Amino acid sequence: MTNFIEELQWRGMIHDVMPGTEEEFKKGVTSAYIGFDPTSDSLHIGSLVQIMILVHLQKAGHKPFALIGGATGMVGDPSGKSAERNLLDEETLTKNVEGIKEQLSRFLDFNNGENSAELVNNYDWFKEFDFLTFIRDVGKHITVNYMMAKDSVKSRLETGLSFTEFSYQLIQGYDFLWLYENKNCKVQLGGSDQWGNIVTGTELIRRKAKGEAFAVTTPLIKKADGTKFGKTAGGNVWLDKKKTSPYKFYQYWINASDEDAARYIRIFTLMTKEEIELLESEHQKDPGRRVLQKELAKNVTIRVHSNEDYESALSASEILFKKGKEAVEALKELDVNTFMDLFEGVPQATVSREAIIKGVTIIDALVSETSFLKSNGEARRALKENSISVNKDKVSEDKILNTEDLLNQNYILIQKGKKSYFIIKLSE
Repeated sequence: MTNFIEELQWRGMIHDVMPGTEEEFKKGVTSAYIGFDPTSDSLHIGSLVQIMILVHLQKAGHKPFALIGGATGMVGDPSGKSAERNLLDEETLTKNVEGIKEQLSRFLDFNNGENSAELVNNYDWFKEFDFLTFIRDVGKHITVNYMMAKDSVKSRLETGLSFTEFSYQLIQGYDFLWLYENKNCKVQLGGSDQWGNIVTGTELIRRKAKGEAFAVTTPLIKKADGTKFGKTAGGNVWLDKKKTSPYKFYQYWINASDEDAARYIRIFTLMTKEEIELLESEHQKDPGRRVLQKELAKNVTIRVHSNEDYESALSASEILFKKGKEAVEALKELDVNTFMDLFEGVPQATVSREAIIKGVTIIDALVSETSFLKSNGEARRALKENSISVNKDKVSEDKILNTEDLLNQNYILIQKGKKSYFIIKLSE
């Protein structure tokens, strides 16, 4: 068994550790859990930090529990939030829980003997729990003064905090108590913003079950420039390829700064300390090659999606630098979503499918059909200068666009010079 706490420490994945926690892990197989919020049917890369904690926990020989907050998702955690969030109905929650279960199963081994991972849903023990029983059996063990002292509560007192959100730490605390009593789970893991809620759980276990429980939290990740990790101009970077394509997912990691890549490769990969330090040494010799970012993007994309998705994302990333037949073939292999992601923001014009079937001259395609260029004269000059490409392949004035030029049966990519692109999209 490797030392779980030491592994997290060198990777920069520890913010707080409750005294006695490391000793607890040294006793033998120890069970620990992390809660996942089912506000969507997919997790995003912010959740990937917690997933990797469970992966390291299992690799160290311990037993991971992934708790899906089917019940707490109906309440809403105030931690780190400035306003109360919308509550979800049962049907939406059920759908979200199923999506998260599927994603977690890609990372954790659920058939590994004594330290097999387990999925639990707190809705299973809360659905029959009536209010009077809860306040009698749980509420009486934690004082209001204790609850008011939590930062997640104090920070919201001026703007307003509903009783629903105020009670959240009791509900999360009961999750820990239930897992302690029913699954012999003695450690809760989570982000540093969860410390107050986690400690409430350990206190409830001490007061009600006369037991001892422990906690480990991870630092909240921010990018070196101060902006929020896991966010782009388009929103969250999701683990579901339908929400964030493998190409965009790969691009998020490949575009990391040197400073961020050095941190991310420790947190989001299973590479050893020696392997990472060797890679960093290679990177420092020639930062322009971006070997750190390339290995990070490759490793994470394969783990979250697949090797095939990585190869596709890599090919798409290199298309802009390809020319001629090689570029044409690469473009034809792109699926529609990756194609549109690659050329996001490029102007488009619609041409009828019938016109393409009959054939459209390149000059008409550049001018009258799309207004990409202003006049026939400008189009002819550009063609004579050999600066017009169709699907990355140079063309001359006698080029006729037809169905053979279609990408995914719907698009044709026009280019002038190195950086000016235009997409012809077919209408029925």
